[in-house]
Parts: sequence; structure tokens; C-alpha cells
Amino acid sequence: MLQGFKLFPKRYGVYPYIWLIYLAMPLYYLWNSHGLQQYIGITTFVVFVLTYRQLYMTAGTSHFSYWLSLQMLCVLIFTLILDPNMFFLGFFTANFIGWYSDKRVFRFFLFIFAFIQTIPIAIIITFNQLNTERLLFFIPFYLIMLVSPYGIKTMLDRQQLEAELDEAHQHIKELIKREERMRIARDLHDTMGHTLSLITLKSELVAKLIAKNPERAIQEAREIERTSRAALREVRQLVSDMRAISITEALADAKETLKSAEIELRLTGKQESYADVPDLTQNMASLCILESVTNIVKHSKATLGIIQLERLPDGIRIMVQDNGIGMNSNQHHGNGLKGMSERLDLIDGSFQISSGSKGTRVVIFFPLIASEPQGGLSL
Repeated sequence: MLQGFKLFPKRYGVYPYIWLIYLAMPLYYLWNSHGLQQYIGITTFVVFVLTYRQLYMTAGTSHFSYWLSLQMLCVLIFTLILDPNMFFLGFFTANFIGWYSDKRVFRFFLFIFAFIQTIPIAIIITFNQLNTERLLFFIPFYLIMLVSPYGIKTMLDRQQLEAELDEAHQHIKELIKREERMRIARDLHDTMGHTLSLITLKSELVAKLIAKNPERAIQEAREIERTSRAALREVRQLVSDMRAISITEALADAKETLKSAEIELRLTGKQESYADVPDLTQNMASLCILESVTNIVKHSKATLGIIQLERLPDGIRIMVQDNGIGMNSNQHHGNGLKGMSERLDLIDGSFQISSGSKGTRVVIFFPLIASEPQGGLSL
């Protein structure tokens, strides 16, 4: 039965055992007492030791206040029955009062404790059992006894705050890891989605041409090899750092992807340089363009794709449209569109989708924030 018994919780270490040394004082007075005084003293001592253990065992529970009140009563009995020096056992109680985290409860028990510790001193003074010299000896310790709970409470509050900060740091690390996994998943989908679609289309084309036009099939197979090697480089680059894609590069990739799917691409709007658009903004917008083009190839069965870029006073508007069969409800909630939304959120952008029997139109907008000079920050 004693196998699972613990005198004190392990988390407190040797601290509770060190305080047991101070119980030698009441044992000394009990040894020199007689009769009823000794019986009352022994009973009180047993109860005091029990309260000492239970205060460690019930810390943070509703029973803690019960055992604390009982311990204060034991100190009072010791002081009145055995000797005024038993007053110093109040340091045990002062220590536990500092464990209260609630300020109102802390102040309440500190007030009760101060009142109870005053009772034996007042009685002894009344009956002339304590001379002035001994009174001056007791008062400093009485004041220290009342101040010590504040120090203990401050120390425990700081330890709790440090523990909460450590927990918060661990939580932040987990969030960073989770966000990093999501970022890698998005980047793999965005950067590799259109490339893999291109490889698939070319592979299907090779299968069709291998009998009819072997030379063209060989040419397309070599193109697949080049594309796959490029994809491998992109993956390696992605692992080391997020690959930035400019809008111009995205348009060139989109043209190649649609051409491989035998879909005509029509670029409208004024063709201009986007050098004044920050790299991050270009990268996010470019990935959204490529995602839209990939969706055209995968789902639209279109013969025409239109990409329109328009510079507005407050930003840039990009429209990607096709003349296909439109999107179903499942495609509206796919990973690609979710990734577009998350990426545009990073640059305060937005996008709208309209789809019907005459095709799908994706309109992307993001505010134009000029790049900072070298050495500064850029969005």
C-alpha cells in the first residue's frame, strides 16, 4: 500500500524537506512539557505536520485554504500553550500565503494571519509575560513575517510568467512549423502545378505522335526531359529559398503551357515593364496567373485563353479568362484557389471568380506599393 505513497510531490524537490528541520523547535518544547500541556502540544504538532504536507498536496485546489486556516490555528495554539517562541512557526504559514495567485484571496488570508499572530503578543503583553526587550526582539520578525508573503508571491508570479512565456514560445514554434509546411505545400502546388500539367500534356502528345510523326515525338520527348529537369531545379530552389517569379516570366510560362495544350493565348492591355512592382508582390501575382492558367488547361476544355493586364491609379488588375465549360462547385474550393486567396492576402490583394457555360473569368487585383530604396524594406 505504501508503494504509491509520496510524502511530498516530486516537483518541489528537496524544498519541503528542508523546512522540516525547523520542527525541531516545537519538539524541544514538547519534550520539556508535562501533563495536559504535553498532550495538547503533541496533538497540535501532529495536526501541524499534517497541514504542512497537505498544503503541498492541495496547492491550487479549493482544499488549500482549509488546510492553511487549520495551520494558522495550530500556530496560535502552540504560542499560547507551549511558549511564545512558537510564534516563529508562522513563517511556515507566511510561505504558503504567498502561493495565492488571486490578489483578493491573498490579501484576505494575509490580514487574517496578521490578526492571529497579533493575538498571542497582545495576551502576553497584557499578562506581563513579555518584557520590553523581548517585545522589541519579536516585532522585526513579525514585520518580516507579514512582508515575506509578498516576496514569495512575486517570485512565484514571475516563475509562472516565465513558464507561460516558454509555453507561448513553444506554441509559436509549432505555429511557425505549421505555417512553413503550409507554405511549402502552396509553393510546390503553385510552382510545380503548371509544370507537371505541361509534362502531362506533352506526354499525351508524344503518345499520339509516336506512330504518326516519330521525329516530332522525339522532339517533344526531349522537351519533356528539359521541362522535368527545370522542375527539379525549381524544387531544389524552393527548398533553399522561395523562388521569385516576375510577371513577365509568368506570362511567358503561361503562353508555353497554353500552347502545349493547343489553347490560343491572347494578351490584351498595354505591355509594359513592372520593374516598379516589389519582388514579393510580383511573385504572388505571378503564381496566381500560373494557377489560373493551370486551371484552364486542366478543367476548362477551352480553345482560347485571354490574359489582360491593366494598370490602375491605385493598383494593377489582371484578368484571366477562357471560353471553356466553366467550373463546378468542387473546383471553387480546391487547394489552388485557396492558395491564391492566401497569397493575395499577403499583398493586400483580392480576386473574384465568375463561371458559366461560356467559360470562367478570374479577376485579380493588388495595390501598387513602390519598392523601397536599397537597404529598405519592400512589400
